[in-house]
Amino acid sequence: MEDEQTTTGSKLAALRRLMRKDENDVQTYIVPSGDQHSSEYTADCDGRRAFISNFTGSAGIAVITLGQANLFTDGRYFLQASQQLDSNWTLQKQGIKDVPTWQEYLEKKIPHPNRVGVDPRLLPAPEAESLSTKLKMKGSSLVPLSANLVDEVWGSSRPPRPASRVFALTNDYTGRSVEEKLKEIREKLKELDAYAVVVSMLDEVAWLFNLRGSDIAYNPVFFAYAIVSRTDATLFINEEQLDESARAYIKDLASIKPYEDILAHAASLSDARVPISWSVSDSAIEQKILISKLASWALLKAIGEEEISIASPVADAKAIKNDVEIEGFRHCHIRDGAALAQYFSWLEEQIAQGVELTEYQAAEKLEGFRSKLDLYRGLSFTTISSTGPNCAIIHYSPDPKESAAIKRDQIYLCDSGAQYLDGTTDVTRTWHFGTPSSEEIRAFTRVLQGHIAIDTCVFPQGLSILLRDAFARRALWKEGLDYRHGTGHGVGHFLNVHEGPQGVGTRIAYNETPLKAGMTLSNEPGYYEDGKFGIRIENVGVVKPAQTPNQFDERGYLTFEHFTMCPIQTKLVDVSLLTSEEKEWLNAYHSEVYEKVSPSLQKIGEALAIEWLKKECAAI
Repeated sequence: MEDEQTTTGSKLAALRRLMRKDENDVQTYIVPSGDQHSSEYTADCDGRRAFISNFTGSAGIAVITLGQANLFTDGRYFLQASQQLDSNWTLQKQGIKDVPTWQEYLEKKIPHPNRVGVDPRLLPAPEAESLSTKLKMKGSSLVPLSANLVDEVWGSSRPPRPASRVFALTNDYTGRSVEEKLKEIREKLKELDAYAVVVSMLDEVAWLFNLRGSDIAYNPVFFAYAIVSRTDATLFINEEQLDESARAYIKDLASIKPYEDILAHAASLSDARVPISWSVSDSAIEQKILISKLASWALLKAIGEEEISIASPVADAKAIKNDVEIEGFRHCHIRDGAALAQYFSWLEEQIAQGVELTEYQAAEKLEGFRSKLDLYRGLSFTTISSTGPNCAIIHYSPDPKESAAIKRDQIYLCDSGAQYLDGTTDVTRTWHFGTPSSEEIRAFTRVLQGHIAIDTCVFPQGLSILLRDAFARRALWKEGLDYRHGTGHGVGHFLNVHEGPQGVGTRIAYNETPLKAGMTLSNEPGYYEDGKFGIRIENVGVVKPAQTPNQFDERGYLTFEHFTMCPIQTKLVDVSLLTSEEKEWLNAYHSEVYEKVSPSLQKIGEALAIEWLKKECAAI
């Protein structure tokens, strides 16, 4: 009998039977990875793509026809997907030459005419509209199905929706009250000639109301929607989740409605609007209703497509951190740096003594160090603790039972982070506890040069993100090397470790959002040799105004301030490849790390970590 934990044949067969039913009648079915809020990381109950395919990466989409099952994902997950998908699936490596995107596959590869089914709650509205138009040109149609077919296959074994406690985050951490945030959003509505904004992203709702929860692992968010109009605000949530502090905090600021009422309430927004006078003429026009680019097709259809403007003033406001948030980032990264020093010094000692530790055991030890820190509220993502060939799996996660033993003669890559009341951390360091090869040293040095280039660059406001991304890859390109992930992602403040809309990379969305002072981002170039090793160096920092001797065209210049306080292993650096400026940067960074982190270690009497920190921060 088929083992459904490792093979997917019976699940696909059941799904195809549902596709053929008269009430569905679709020949193709799309299974997105996100939930109804377009979350990157989802609750277990929303892991539909993982359930149907066995692929657990955070990015990817399944397209299932009556004869073939395809999984589309990007370069971060090629190795992971190839290991997790069984013979029922075809891996489509997006970004590789001649491999279509999932949209191109639907447009050009499936037979037409074709009815392509999807749960409209799970597909962002702009994607749905664009795909629908392209399919119509082929004589096909995108069909919104009222029932989710994967949920029907999943049945009673599907996990229940979480309902964690939701609590208020005080102004001491947020730096701004809910009243101030609502006022800012309403001013933006007036500026955009809009009546209301429908807030569908979970981190935007949490930020707007200074609330936090834990409905999704590693992300301090909760299931909710919000609607903010020029006159009032409504929070759609399971009210029982709100603790006393949360109820008191928003009591006079917003009405509370059941989570399930969002579509019905959104549909009534058109009736609530009032005409406004258009500045160009005397005629009156209806005010628009704003939604995010990631709001669902179902939400768009409920409001009315002609009523919508794709813009989220909440996302833009959230991306700019205030002084209190930035100071919180500085403090939590120093505390986090102390835990990292304890961990890496301990790990190095254990390896030197011949103690066998698995990747998973090491990750658990790191979490133990962090859990003792002030204001700690959990990890910000699953720790990537990887050795040797596993380092080449960009989003690797060690298995509790079968992870590899960390070896002295292999590269060790650790990408980890934590949630604190005053900020979120995300740091990657690459180590070698023995003697690294010349190939590993050269690749590491080129990655380091890219990291320094991003950290030190000064650039005019509005500069293309693609150009800034090239700074990080230039040294690698000299060697004919590269990496298949972005150079930097936005980071939330005690929120999602991956925050939009800001970022540095080749994604079109990044180029639509110029970097501004106050935006927090990661800086994480890397290199991965499949089957051998992987390298990544990652810090988190904030964009800030640059002090330049001139101001050409008064455009304003920006630069970067790093928050992360953890040594970069100089044993892996070929100093002969560094410029004098790069050497100065590395020495100055290590001096700063030692100066800021060592007092915390001295306070708790961590002699081993202090000695390790002094060694790793020594000037080159």
